[in-house]
Amino acid sequence: MPSRRLPSLQEAQRILAERRTRPAWRAAPTAGRSLNKLIKGLEERFGQGPDVLRARWREIAGELLAARTEPVKLVRNRTGGGGTLEVRVDGPAAALIQHQAPEILARVNLFLGSGAVAKLRIVQGKVSPPRGAFPPARTRRLKNQPLDAAAEAELRQGLAAASDTPLTRSLLKLGREVMRRKPGD
Repeated sequence: MPSRRLPSLQEAQRILAERRTRPAWRAAPTAGRSLNKLIKGLEERFGQGPDVLRARWREIAGELLAARTEPVKLVRNRTGGGGTLEVRVDGPAAALIQHQAPEILARVNLFLGSGAVAKLRIVQGKVSPPRGAFPPARTRRLKNQPLDAAAEAELRQGLAAASDTPLTRSLLKLGREVMRRKPGD
């Protein structure tokens, strides 16, 4: 095997000046930059999901409805028409939501684009509190003060004809609560 002659210092410098022996190191692009085209394509194809609605639900539904509802999922129609928005509702508020469904759909379509949602599907269940909301303050119930003697006597006189039954005791208790209230309450 013939031996190869090594280049001199001047020849090595000339070779390195003309061409690089390995490519320059370059940092990889960020994940957001790499996925940007893919995400835009998916958004154009499938539209925005319920997370976008969840973030702005208080503005869309209003304070009263946002406290009792939350968007769960947005199901797109296969034919390209308006989809179905599934909303979780706290118990008896479902009737209120059903009554206001056209108005809610109009607000959602204003936010997502015309014709994005055609139907509202109501599912009853526990609603998580809105983001940034403080838990309700616990209030201690103060023990009610007894009625004065004249008011107690007047109440007992009104129920004197009734026999001592659970109904009579309940009426006596209700009467005390009513008489304790101030006229401005």
